[in-house]
Amino acid sequence: MALFKVANTKIAGVSGAIPKNKVSNKDLVGLSQQQIDLLIKTTGIENRRIADENICASDLCFVAAEKLLEELKWDQNEIEMLVFVTQTPDYPMPGTSMILQDRLNLPKSCMTLDINQGCAGYVYGLSVISNMMSSGAIKKGLLLVGDTITKLIEKGDNSIVPIFSDAGTATAIKYDSSAKDMVFNLQTDGSGYKSIIVPEGGARNQTDSSTKKMRMQGHDVFAFALKEVIPNIESVLKYAGKEKNQIDYYILHQANKLLNESIRRKMGIDSSKVPYTLGKYGNTSCATIPLTLVSELGVEVKSRNLELLFSGFGVGLSWGAVCVNISDIVCPKLIEL
Repeated sequence: MALFKVANTKIAGVSGAIPKNKVSNKDLVGLSQQQIDLLIKTTGIENRRIADENICASDLCFVAAEKLLEELKWDQNEIEMLVFVTQTPDYPMPGTSMILQDRLNLPKSCMTLDINQGCAGYVYGLSVISNMMSSGAIKKGLLLVGDTITKLIEKGDNSIVPIFSDAGTATAIKYDSSAKDMVFNLQTDGSGYKSIIVPEGGARNQTDSSTKKMRMQGHDVFAFALKEVIPNIESVLKYAGKEKNQIDYYILHQANKLLNESIRRKMGIDSSKVPYTLGKYGNTSCATIPLTLVSELGVEVKSRNLELLFSGFGVGLSWGAVCVNISDIVCPKLIEL
């Protein structure tokens, strides 16, 4: 396990953006009413947000970042690092982080980095940018995390369509020598890479990009998460020197309600400490953790000092958790694009 602490970095703000196009699982075609009712009950997903053809993950992250910088009153010229986490980049090359640097009018002195990560992407991305800023050489940075994953789903595939949605988020990170340590536990098992995969379109299987569609072995993913997530969380809590009841909120990747509730119950965590956005926004891949923070805790994080635990798990297979302290951050209302 990659257990480590990162000092001197603090989350200054979080924002999120979702497509305005709302779709209800109650209107699914090809399923009986009984099947639809069971699906909504087990997944917890009633509504989803679907990006238009001309909207990419970068667009959603861009508007979230613009709004966040505006409310923080940060000068774009002070941003020295931008990390973009996604599985749905604008192009195979160049990296989308470079395009976002230009769109946001960040200085040429700003370094950029693209990370191809899914469900654990927010935790992984936070570990990368915070580590690179902890020395103090970089004072302000942006972590942009989002996917328009529905572009990779075959219409009519009712094993996947009812689950996934699109979203983009922005997190502002600043150097702060008085900040409490972020404590991470990151893990990977690449032997399960076929569990969630888009097999076409890469260098190994070059086909027309229009044929790129996601394949998921749901039972394998469920079994993996149920086995690995709890030990991962327990290990990071122990390494951080915290008891379970010292965490104010556990923000889990919004996979599906059956899986997440199984994790919560096995850990003995009160339901009031595990917020959900599944019902409103579905599974937004790497964006679920910051989206849930903005949607469900947006008012609270502006005025309270909170001990939070983020846990992401899925594609890769990869999973990770982080204990992080948040206090008095900027958190704009969720944006619809």
